[in-house]
Amino acid sequence: MSLGKRQRTVRREIVLSLLPVAVILVLFRVYPIITAIIKSFTNWDGLSRNDWVGVKNYADLVSSGTFWLVLRNTLVLLINVPLQVFVGLVVALLLYEQVKGWRVYRAVIYTPQIISAVIIGFLFRTFFSLNGPVNAVLTAVGLEGLAIEWFGNAGTALGVLIFSIVWFSIGWQAIVILGGMSAIPPSVFEAARLDGATYWQRAFFIVVPMLVRTIEFAVLASGVWTLTQLFPFLYSMTKGGPGFDTTTLDYLIYLRSFGFGFGSNYGYASAVAVILLA
Repeated sequence: MSLGKRQRTVRREIVLSLLPVAVILVLFRVYPIITAIIKSFTNWDGLSRNDWVGVKNYADLVSSGTFWLVLRNTLVLLINVPLQVFVGLVVALLLYEQVKGWRVYRAVIYTPQIISAVIIGFLFRTFFSLNGPVNAVLTAVGLEGLAIEWFGNAGTALGVLIFSIVWFSIGWQAIVILGGMSAIPPSVFEAARLDGATYWQRAFFIVVPMLVRTIEFAVLASGVWTLTQLFPFLYSMTKGGPGFDTTTLDYLIYLRSFGFGFGSNYGYASAVAVILLA
């Protein structure tokens, strides 16, 4: 077989190998995105109404106090990203150092990842309810003043949400960082111990600088996940309340799509989705 014919054969094999993935991406990613962008300029109700309204949906969004509140909530919840990365780093280091019982801890910390987010939401709602275990413990130790309705105001409700998200994500972060640490030669840690480096010195002067790319990936993936995957937590824990104080952009899409308190308007919801995509 000539060199030119062999190259053509290789190119054909590459194209045929990538074609199924390309078709799936176009059908389930590209087409829905394009459709959402187009529908964001209409007043589509999901059925018969589908009039072109131009930028009206976007104008209504930016002039709405609700939108800015929801955007603020979304950005506030991004606080969980550095928290979960930091805690995941600490846990990964402890596991790498093989502290006593590390095999048990390794299995336990990943358990939240295999539990439905809806179940986790209901558990935290139960724990932090007015008559829940958290308030019961606070009352038992003489801290009745701290036994409050945790979901009764924006500050504490968002705090509980952030706490639940961090708890849920520790296992994933630890696994990712452990994977990155496996590429660090053990001799580096041994040399640091011989030089008298403490646990925290090894963490922040050896591990962090050598895992910059891994940490970048963890931050980026967690940020995207926070922006797009909090719906089950919100639905099972706060329903976006009180009011809109814990509503995020992805939950607002759900509210506007199914008309809870608004009237169904998929065009408006599509505009929110486009902003979230951006």
